[in-house]
Amino acid sequence: MATIKDIAVSAGVSSATVSRILNNDSTLNVSPETRQKVLDTAHSLNYKKKSRASSKSAYTLGIVQWFSPQQELEDNYYLLIRQGIEDFCMQNCIHVVRTYKADINYMDALKSVDALICVGKFSKDEVRQFRELSSSIIFLDMPIEDSNVSTITLDFEHAMKMGMDYLASLGHKRMGFLGGKEYLADNTLFPDMRKSLFMKYCEDHGMEYKGYMLEEVFSIESGYRMMNQILEKEHLPTAVIASSDPIAIGALRALNDRRVRVPEEISLMGFDDTSLSAFTSPPLTTIHAPAYDMGNFGANILYNILKLQPATAMKIQLPCQLRIRQSCGKVS
Repeated sequence: MATIKDIAVSAGVSSATVSRILNNDSTLNVSPETRQKVLDTAHSLNYKKKSRASSKSAYTLGIVQWFSPQQELEDNYYLLIRQGIEDFCMQNCIHVVRTYKADINYMDALKSVDALICVGKFSKDEVRQFRELSSSIIFLDMPIEDSNVSTITLDFEHAMKMGMDYLASLGHKRMGFLGGKEYLADNTLFPDMRKSLFMKYCEDHGMEYKGYMLEEVFSIESGYRMMNQILEKEHLPTAVIASSDPIAIGALRALNDRRVRVPEEISLMGFDDTSLSAFTSPPLTTIHAPAYDMGNFGANILYNILKLQPATAMKIQLPCQLRIRQSCGKVS
């Protein structure tokens, strides 16, 4: 049986670090990459945490992630959701079957699970297939109108109002938006509420925004390309909000390359509050999305669904918080 020392040697960290990660020590300051490496190593070595005598009712929870492992590493929003799920499961002696849509025959691996947690965006056919696998199911980061299905999503309406109110308080009236497009398995475009809420706010408050809205994909590279397109315009926005931190980080690189001062000439705001956002130059003002909590709450809810078998599904919205740093300033 693998030990904590075995994991430490394989992952290249100390035994103390492994122990604190496996016990979800919130005071431990390690990067998401190190944390994930330890968890993946424990999983690959088939490490079994010693359970308390009272913890004998473990069950199997399936995780299906719509992102590939590579995409998870590039944008750690979904990585943090999964970490929240797996930390809860480790603490409560719950066996995890982790799958990605990119895996071959990933549905076959989920046939024996007691409950299913679906992370990301899925088509109607996929939702139906998942519900056929298990009646104990919850979807994270995707609203589903069906009143019989539990979901946890972000409160985008309050989050965008909070971010836009802050920019408006700094005197900004000419706004830009950099977004990403997400397509479901049936090739339909999944609507981003942040885009529609941005447009509505600008319309309601008499702000200029037409001509300053671009959409590609959720990546640093697309943020770089989109910001360069905006910088070709004769008149520039005084503030730009991005629908993810990777997009904002790419946009910031484009501004720095063009020697456009941030925030003196253009203010920039991200969304997610990834670990890198506090270390950009200047540090990125962003909207914190509680991704880890979403995963942790989702696993907790499923745990209680199995025990209590409630008849009513839950629709939960998690609030976001504004992280004010140095990338936004008053209009000069």
